[in-house]
Amino acid sequence: MTTMLRMALEKVDILPPDRVTDNTSVLTLKNLVLESLVGWDNGLAKPALFSHWTHSADGRRWQFFIRPGAVFHDGRACGPSDILAVIDGLKNSLDTFGMKWSYARYLAAARISEGEGNSVIVENPEPFADILDIFSEFYISRRDAAGHDTLGTGPYRITDFTPGRKAILARVAAQSDSLPDRIMLEAAAHAEDCWRMLGEGETDVAIHLDHMEHPPPVDARFDWGRRLNPLSVMFYLNCASGAFTAPDLRLAANLAVDKTKLVQTVFHGLAETAATIVSPAHLGMQSAKLDPIPFDPARARRLLDHAGGPRAITLRTPTAMPERAPEISRFVADALNDVGFKVTIETQADRPEYAREVGRKEIGDLALFDSSPHSTFRVLNDKISSRTKAVWWQGYDNPQMEALIRAANDTVEIGAREAAYAACLRHLNEDPPWLYLVHPISLFAARLGVVPLALTSKGTLHVG
Repeated sequence: MTTMLRMALEKVDILPPDRVTDNTSVLTLKNLVLESLVGWDNGLAKPALFSHWTHSADGRRWQFFIRPGAVFHDGRACGPSDILAVIDGLKNSLDTFGMKWSYARYLAAARISEGEGNSVIVENPEPFADILDIFSEFYISRRDAAGHDTLGTGPYRITDFTPGRKAILARVAAQSDSLPDRIMLEAAAHAEDCWRMLGEGETDVAIHLDHMEHPPPVDARFDWGRRLNPLSVMFYLNCASGAFTAPDLRLAANLAVDKTKLVQTVFHGLAETAATIVSPAHLGMQSAKLDPIPFDPARARRLLDHAGGPRAITLRTPTAMPERAPEISRFVADALNDVGFKVTIETQADRPEYAREVGRKEIGDLALFDSSPHSTFRVLNDKISSRTKAVWWQGYDNPQMEALIRAANDTVEIGAREAAYAACLRHLNEDPPWLYLVHPISLFAARLGVVPLALTSKGTLHVG
């Protein structure tokens, strides 16, 4: 067995418990040291810090039970008060860009309290099966003597931590013997540095190789792992004003872009084309059985000619997040120009400000973005619903879609929820509010013979 496993990745950090992140580097470390309240795999909830849960028949009352023996790394038992404190903090927290999270809105009507048998009770006026999605993003931690939020209940405890640079972890004795005794995570400035470190024997695992400008070819010197990332790389379309208030022109934009060529030329094959607002790993996609909107520039031209109206459009883009943002935007602008649009590109180099601009609906006619929630509920609630009109909503207003969303939200049994969300996703394939592009594929390489490694459906690295 490997006694010390060394990882090179782009970021080493553990954020305070009231800061949620979708950064897969940070989540890889968090999943080794902390536990989420609920686990998540391909749209389905599974036990984590909550070992099991029950709910009323109408889905309005849920009781979550803490895993027996859940103990923080300093020896203190984890109880309902620890969880309630984190939930309270998250209700008022801000995201990476200083914007308010949606959790306060999700939980606004819920009463959350301590229950018998080391449990937490959630009571809500409406059916609330989507509490599982929300709790899968909440990690429980406490501060250590140095003031870092590193004390968790996970399989490893942190023994040495330099935020932004390095963390050394030690295996908790009660955990499986198949795990390495220690893990060292070291930050590298770029994915190219991770690859160099692996080649020069400075690390055992290089993560995020799909972020390299030219990802390496798979070869027999290393073990390789790849998995579709649930991230959606897409363009918001301005459905409130301008050309894309017309459904036919939103469809024309989707028909105009050769996404297969985009995958091969810009993503070097490390992506799959998108069919709707979420990835194949999201709830509803298995039943939806969707094909991507086909590349059909002739039909796009016909729709554009028939619609008349404005053809001059403004495309806004950041320089990062998603990866390869400038190249993606140039590719899409060329495709839209080819079918008769007249595209002007505006670039915003300040990524946090770009996010704030998108939140203020300052997207021109279309704006490149990455949709990261692994929850179908969250993507619909935050970005599609005209009832909530949340921060990322861009004016899409479709009463039929709204009825489908409400039906899915009110459904409790998992099979019925899958079917209800599938109906939402099929409708959004037929009437796209976004320009759908791709879901990236995550890639790592490891020294031959190290412990089993795999990428999860959230894009994080799992050890053991």
